[in-house]
Amino acid sequence: MNNQAILSDLQKTGKFMMDKDLAWGTAGNISARCEDGYFISATGTYLGELELDDFSYCKDGEHVVGKKPSKEFLMHEGIYEQRPEIHAVLHASPFYSTFIANSNLQIPSNYFVESMYYLERVVRIPFYQPGSKELAQAVKESAKKANIFLLENHGIIVCDVNIKEARTALQTLEYTARMHILALEKNIPLNGLSDETVQHFLHHSGYKPARNWAR
Repeated sequence: MNNQAILSDLQKTGKFMMDKDLAWGTAGNISARCEDGYFISATGTYLGELELDDFSYCKDGEHVVGKKPSKEFLMHEGIYEQRPEIHAVLHASPFYSTFIANSNLQIPSNYFVESMYYLERVVRIPFYQPGSKELAQAVKESAKKANIFLLENHGIIVCDVNIKEARTALQTLEYTARMHILALEKNIPLNGLSDETVQHFLHHSGYKPARNWAR
C-alpha cells in the first residue's frame, strides 16, 4: 500500500472506532507501518474526525514529519520492532474491555469462533504512566507473546498484520468483554468450549493460519 492509502485506512479506522463505541474523546492513538517507518495519530486528535495532516511520520524513535505525535508513539514502535509481520496498532479504552483491564477478571476466549482466534492470547501489563518509557518498554517486552494487551487502569492495545484484522480483533475483544460482563451481571452461566475443542479449532479448522507465539 502507498502512503496515501495507508493514511486513508487510518482515517476510516478512527471513524469506525468512534462509530462503534470503541474509542471516545481524544483518548487513544492508532498507527500503521509504512515502507521504512510508521504513521501515528498526532497528539490530542479526535479519532473520529482525523484529517490527513493529523498524522505524524516516525521512525527509529524519532518524530520525522508532521504534527507532534501521540506521546505514546514509542509504545507503538516497540511492537513494530519486535513483530515484523505487524502492520497496524490500535490503542484505545473501550468501556467493557477497559472495565476488565481495571479488574481481576479475565477475558474468555472460548465463547465463539472469532473469540477463539482473535483472543487466543491476551497479556496483562501493569500500570505505567501513559507515554512513559517504562510503559513503552513493558509493551515491547511482551510484544511477541500476544496481539492483545490489557493495560491495567489505562486501556487496551490491539495489533495485527493489517488494519482490517486489527479492527476485527478490537471489535471482537469489546464484544466478548461486554458479553462476559453482562453474563456476570445477570448471573447467566455461559457455556464455553473445552480447551481440546479450542485447540482443535485453532490448528485444524482452516479458519485462519495458526499463530506461533513466543513463550
